[in-house]
Amino acid sequence: MKPQKEKAIKSILITQPRPESDKSPYYELARKYNLDLAFQPFIRIEGVPAKDFRKQKIDITAFSAVIFTSRNAIDHFFRTCEEMRISVSQETKYFCITEAVALYLQKFILYRKRKVFYGADGTNKSLFDVVNKHKSNEKFLYPCSENVDNEITTWLRNHNCEFATPILYKTVSNDVKELITEGDFDVICFFTPSGVKSLFENLPKYQQNGTFIGAFGANTFKAVEEAGLQLQIKAPEPQAPSMVSALDRFLAQLTK
Repeated sequence: MKPQKEKAIKSILITQPRPESDKSPYYELARKYNLDLAFQPFIRIEGVPAKDFRKQKIDITAFSAVIFTSRNAIDHFFRTCEEMRISVSQETKYFCITEAVALYLQKFILYRKRKVFYGADGTNKSLFDVVNKHKSNEKFLYPCSENVDNEITTWLRNHNCEFATPILYKTVSNDVKELITEGDFDVICFFTPSGVKSLFENLPKYQQNGTFIGAFGANTFKAVEEAGLQLQIKAPEPQAPSMVSALDRFLAQLTK
């Protein structure tokens, strides 16, 4: 959606941690448009302890393939295995939502192309295309938080896949009341449905009042719209693969 020309954008809230590197493209964007940037995660991830995971009665060693949709899922899968002294078979296959998530596996396994697969464009559909080619005789683990992606579980069920969804971590809302109440942000960018949920847990009566909303990923788009907010900035899209590029395109329209 094209921004109103009469509204100059000066301040943007990124609901993620501050980048560690001064060379982050966010800072280049801020210099280009003379912006004030604020970084504040709206959520934090907490691992489910092994003693609580045992109550789910899922035997990790009984599964031949694992589906990962985030780095958090990878971190907490291998943390759980370490805590429970489970040795993951070298023959285990890994199906990842993106190449970036797949490459993150190198922290934990000897990466071999013959056992690591990933979707072409980061969508669930491209992930399903890859799983579909290799699903014969596989038993799938889909490690997740309490916010399980029902599209993935529905697809597995509809394609007669044997699977389990171990809940290995949970999302907890951070206290951002003061930031939102005192901050006058022209744009707020969300990256997860849980971030949107956190906004309304902090401020149940939040009104958009002309603030532009950005969102990353189809599930986050849906969460923004279901919350009754208007969504103006979307990524990834063909012309905007990242949130930075989506913001750049959006802001450039103001200078035309």
